[in-house]
Amino acid sequence: MSVYHGDLFKRKSTGGKKNPYRSKRKYEMGRPPTLTKIGEEDEIKKIRVKGGGVKIRVLQATYANVAIEKDRVVRARILDVVENPANREFSRMKVITKGAVIKTEVGNAVVTSKPGADGVVNARLVSAG
Repeated sequence: MSVYHGDLFKRKSTGGKKNPYRSKRKYEMGRPPTLTKIGEEDEIKKIRVKGGGVKIRVLQATYANVAIEKDRVVRARILDVVENPANREFSRMKVITKGAVIKTEVGNAVVTSKPGADGVVNARLVSAG
């Protein structure tokens, strides 16, 4: 089942129904969320997007590129998802999104990339430990 991002079937500001003046278009179609999780090995999926480009989605992530200082980056294993401000349930389900706090080998880090769109998990170190 596809996800529809158009507004033909929403209601007017007065509360009345809109009469759609045309049918749905392919460019209004969306996709279900990726919900990147911690896995034993990296699992990626390539998706063709509008315009012929490719979007790389991370389905399972094992490692993250953690920026320790301005010019020092370490590849560290992801151990756990500490919290996720995007959704309360995501921290319970261990879903990695942008802004999520993850526990790595070098310490807690905040994810700065979008794993469902960039194809990689980049993070910034918050607390060493």
